Order: sequence, then C-alpha cells, then structure tokens
Amino acid sequence: MLKSGWLLVVCSLLALGGLGAQAHGYVVRAIPADRSTLERPPTRLQYWFSEDLEPRFSEIHLRDQAGAPIASGGVDEDNHALLTLRVPADLADGAYVVELRPAFASDGHVISERRVFFVGSEVGGIAGEAADDRAIPLEAAWRALLNLANMLFFGASLLYKAVLIPAWGIGGELPQRVMRRLRNCLVAALVLATTANLIALLQQSMVFFDAGAAQVISQSLWQVVLIGSRFGDIWTCRFVLLIFCAIMLFTAEYFRALMPQLAQGIWRGLPWLGALFIGLSMVTSHAAGSTLLPWVAIAVDWLHALAVAFWLGGALTLTLVLPVALAPYAAEERRRALQAVLLRFSRLMLPLVALVIVSGVYNALNFFVTAADIASSYGRALGLKLLLALPVFMLGAQQHIALRPALSARLRTALERLPFGGKLSRRPGGAGGTILRLEVLLMLATLIAVAWLSATPVPEPELSRSDIETPSATIEAGEFTVGGSIIPGGPGVNTYDTVVSRAGSPAPDLQVYLQLVSPERAIRSRWQAAEQVGDGLFVAAGDDIDRAGGWWMLIDIVESDGAVTRAAFAWDISQAAAVQRTRRPQAIHLFALFAIVAVLAWQLVPRGRRLVRAKNLTAGSLAIALVAVGVALGVMAGGAAMIDEQQRSYELTLNPPPRVVNTTLPDAASLARGEGLYRAHCLAWQGESADFRALRKRLGSARDDFLYGVVAEGWRELRACGGELSVEERWDVVNYFRTFEARE
Repeated sequence: MLKSGWLLVVCSLLALGGLGAQAHGYVVRAIPADRSTLERPPTRLQYWFSEDLEPRFSEIHLRDQAGAPIASGGVDEDNHALLTLRVPADLADGAYVVELRPAFASDGHVISERRVFFVGSEVGGIAGEAADDRAIPLEAAWRALLNLANMLFFGASLLYKAVLIPAWGIGGELPQRVMRRLRNCLVAALVLATTANLIALLQQSMVFFDAGAAQVISQSLWQVVLIGSRFGDIWTCRFVLLIFCAIMLFTAEYFRALMPQLAQGIWRGLPWLGALFIGLSMVTSHAAGSTLLPWVAIAVDWLHALAVAFWLGGALTLTLVLPVALAPYAAEERRRALQAVLLRFSRLMLPLVALVIVSGVYNALNFFVTAADIASSYGRALGLKLLLALPVFMLGAQQHIALRPALSARLRTALERLPFGGKLSRRPGGAGGTILRLEVLLMLATLIAVAWLSATPVPEPELSRSDIETPSATIEAGEFTVGGSIIPGGPGVNTYDTVVSRAGSPAPDLQVYLQLVSPERAIRSRWQAAEQVGDGLFVAAGDDIDRAGGWWMLIDIVESDGAVTRAAFAWDISQAAAVQRTRRPQAIHLFALFAIVAVLAWQLVPRGRRLVRAKNLTAGSLAIALVAVGVALGVMAGGAAMIDEQQRSYELTLNPPPRVVNTTLPDAASLARGEGLYRAHCLAWQGESADFRALRKRLGSARDDFLYGVVAEGWRELRACGGELSVEERWDVVNYFRTFEARE
C-alpha cells in the first residue's frame, strides 16, 4: 500500500499529458522543396499534408519576388491532402514565393506559411516564413470551457452511479438535497458546453474566412462553416447530443416522483452520454492526426481523457455536493459520511491513475520520436503543463494515504529511517474536503494550461523534414522535346506530367498516351490518355507504381494525321520518395499498448469475477466458455492467415516471375530496330491469319516473356521469326509488336 500511495506522486509527471490538445497538420512532401534552385520552371506546385484539408477553405498562391500575384490553386479533387497549383509556362528566372493557407479537416486549424524557390539561380534577400505556432486566446478559452463541461458532466454522472449511490444510497436513491445539487452540476455542464460550442463556431468561422466577429455574424459566414466543413459536422453532432442530454435530464426530473425507476435508469445512463461527449472531442484531437495507428491513438486518447475526466469532474462535483450533503450531520456522522465517499472515490481512482500514466506515455510516443521533438514548442508547453499538474498529484497522494491509517503509519515508519525523516514524518497531514477543494483549484488551473496547449502544434516527425527530388528528365524524340516527371516519385498515388514542345514552342493538336511498366515483374498498366492542361503540359494520375524498383514510363505522342512518336523514360523508384503519412509501430509502442491492456484487466477482472459469482457460473461452464472463445479466436486468426496466404498464392498465380526479363527499353530507337527485324524475319506474322489476329487481341494482357517465347518458338500455327536473332533483337521485335496494341 505504501507503493500505491507514492504511485499517485509519480503519476504527476504524465497525468494530463494528452487531454484535449488539438493537432495541427504539417507538410510531408513539397515539390519544389523550400529554397530549392531549379534549372527550369516547375509545371506545378504540389504540397502534401499529413491529413486531409478542407477544400473550401484551403488556398495556395504564387507570387514573384516583388509580391505581384502570378497564379492561385487549391485542394486537389482526387487527393484532399494535396494543395496544388498550375504554374504558367512563361515563368522567368528569379525568386518566387509560395503562400500556403491550409485548413485542416481533423481539427479546423488554419496555418499560414511562405516558402521560396528559385528558377535559374538563387536570389539573395528573399526568405520564407514559417507557420505561426502561437495559440489563439479565443480558441484556448472555448476549449477550456468545453473540456470543463465535458469533465463535469461525465464526472458528476459517474460519481452518482459509482460512488454516491453505493456510499450513501438507500434503496437506490439519494437525499433530495444531494440530487438537487447533482442536477444543478449537470445543468451547469450543459450550459457551459453550449456556450463553448457557440464561441467555437464563431472563432472557427473567423479563422476560416480570416474575418472579424462582426463580419462573420452579419454575413452569416458561420452557416457556411456549419454545413461545409468537417468541423461543422462534429459541431452539429455535439449540439444534437447536448439537446438530447437536456431532454433526458428534464424527463428524469419530470418523472422523478411518478416513475422513480425511470428517473434512476436515466441517471445511470448519463455517464455513457458523457463518454460520447468526450469521444467527439477525441475525433478532433491530436490522436486524429497521428501518423501511428490513428484509430488506436484515438481509442487510447479517449481512455486517457475519460480517466482524467472522472478525476477532475468527480472531485469538482464532490466539492460542490459535500457542503449540502453533510450539512445535517453532527461532527462524527459527518466524518464517517465523508470518509465513506472519499475512500470509495480514492479506491476507484487508483487504477484510473495508472491508466492515465500508461495512456499518457503512449500519447507522448505518438509525437515524440527524437530528442529534438522534446525541445519543440509543443514539448516545452507540455512540460510546463506537467509542472502545473505536479502539486495536484502530490495532494492526491496525500489524500490517498491519509484515508488509510495503516498505510499512513507504515509511511511514517519508513520516513523515520531516512536522514531527516523524523521531521518529515511529523508534518501535519489529513484527508477531507479542504484538501479536495485545493486539489480541484489546482486542477482547474492545469486545465487552462491544457486548453492553451490545444493550439500548440505537435512536433513534425522526421519523415516530413526531408524533401526528395522528383524523378524528372527531358529527352529528344523525333522532332519533339519531351519532359517527363513522376510526382512525388514513390510507390502509391502519383501524378505523371508530360511537357511536349516542338522547336521550343508548345505543339498544338496532339494526343498523349502513357503506360507504366515494371519489366522485372512483366507487369504493365493500361494505356491511359493524359489530359492536356495547356502550354504543352499533359497530366495523368494513378497508383500503378506499387513498389520501389525499376520502372519504365512509355509515352506515345499522336499527331492529328495519326503519326505516332514514342518517348520512353527509365526510372529508379525509391521507397523514400513515397509520401509517408503513416509510421509503423515499434516495440516500445507495442509495450505501451500491452501496459494499457494490463491496467484495463486490473480494473475489469475483479468486476468479471463479481459478475461470475452473481450469475452462479460454475467452473465447468467458465472453462467451456474460455475454450470456445479461444477456439473462435484461433479459427479467426488461422482463417486470416489462410486468406492472406491464398491471396499471395493467387497473386503469384496471376503474375508469376517472368521466365525471361525484358531488358531493352522500348524507346523510339528500339521500335525502329524492331520494325526492320519484324519485316525482314517475321514474314508469317504480316498476314491476316486467324492466329495473328488472336495474338494481336491478346496484347493488352500478354506478358513480355510470353511474346518473347512467341518470337523465338512460335504460337499455335504462327511460326517463329526466322533467322538467327539475338536476345536483344528479339526484344526489339517484341517492343515493336506491342505498338499494335489498341489504346483507350
């Protein structure tokens, strides 16, 4: 028990670590990189963020070094985590400033920053501007009110069910003076929550539109936010839940005398509504923007907030209820009644404090990856908040120990054995309402620090601090100059930019088709038409590049008279170039999750035992149930492994490793060589036989190794190409024969 008492002191280091803090997103990939120098103007500016943006309220602008506007853009239609801008083709050499104003969908935060890039050579005296990481006072105010309201509602309702009824209840009821004070606490919580929500909608509208409060109200801009943003969706859910809670409270009060069982049932269900209130806050918390298992992070953050909410909300409710509840009692009766409540409350809080510790550690591991993260503005703000929380936990530890005379005596004995321990052991202590009130006051002060932390950005993970150069090249193909780029250049969704010019000018009346090829696996995408967006720029997008390695990008330029020119690029796709929006959990994360499960088991197993005794379950029935659960879990795990293995086998069946790999890039030179070889040695292929037509129809799905075999050995009645062709010559024939494939 001595260790249990000091556990409450130790938990001061982590207790309120993640409560109510909100996430800012950040740039995870920038093209072009900040302060990069480019040989030629980029075709587009693209900035990927760690989370989705609000399309209606996110902007990107390009200005020259004098500040004159050049172009504007917004959120990509197919990827809401991407801000993109089309750059005019005639951009001259010089310095350019990119103004980013993303509005993050998860929490509604809007940041503004300026980035710089140079065309030609670097220009001195031009600098960007990092995003402002200072908190917004109005935002901190409404978040403090909302957190307090959530805690008070959840703490008061759960205190009624878990502490006051078992300690003071007679026949499942409390004295009316106590119920009246409890009801007033819940009404106050609903009023606070309503006020906080109204301020939140006003402040969010001011941020989204960069406008003052008067303009937001007079022009009804808040309505746009309400119906056109994720913040508005969450706000509406919160407000509907507030109305429902008010109806439930009114129903319980109205039917208190007529239908007491109904009223008691409503009161016992209110903690679930309070948990929903807190859960809605978690959807817009730091956890929602976590790059490490976001849904697990939200669940852990929710558990953390529930534990802290019961502590603060329950303690605050006790300070408001105790004067009324204990008023009729004499000194000794007052002491016994007070001790009954405080002992039960303290007993419940011990496992919850442990839950706060382990969940707080996991929350911190979500965002603190390196030592530099601890020294960030978020780390400093969190450290300040924990220092404010330290005396709260010291008072909690003193309360916990003083309520247990045996534990207190052992603690004094242990202290007397230490140097100067005699003086410490004789310091006054005690338990009661005075310490509880002081504890609540300190917790409310810490709550203000929590609200201020809510507007402080979390540390940007290392994956967002490096910019990878975009794969890009320019080649001559016939009379065309063709530039190709893969953006961002890693596995996953990419955009493919093709710039086509003739004699230095954009060529009109062209169609551009594009195909991605993984030669090592003999896998090809379908030909897709690239969209012309002006100035000789053709754009396509897709997720065909599914892994790192060697890839070919084949581009066919079709003129108005049907003439086709081939341009081919060979890329080495790096895994590092992928847009990393998630991280893999490490051993320390799994250990923290295991600790959370262990604490939950500590809390829930005794309740399970009591349930078993209440239901008169025998050892045999329990064994059967456990075996059934184990078998079910085993079958599910085995089934999942079997399905995964079957999926791998199915993929290998569909796409086995090629017997021979095409090593000849199908560029214009290869096609020209292949055409000559085809006409000289593949005479039987140049007719219109049924087998030849069937082979042409299969080109869309045929693999290169299959076609190589046809060239070398023939197929059906179609004879092999004659002559002593080398391996490279046969691949030239295969590459040319693929030009007969129909394009979409």
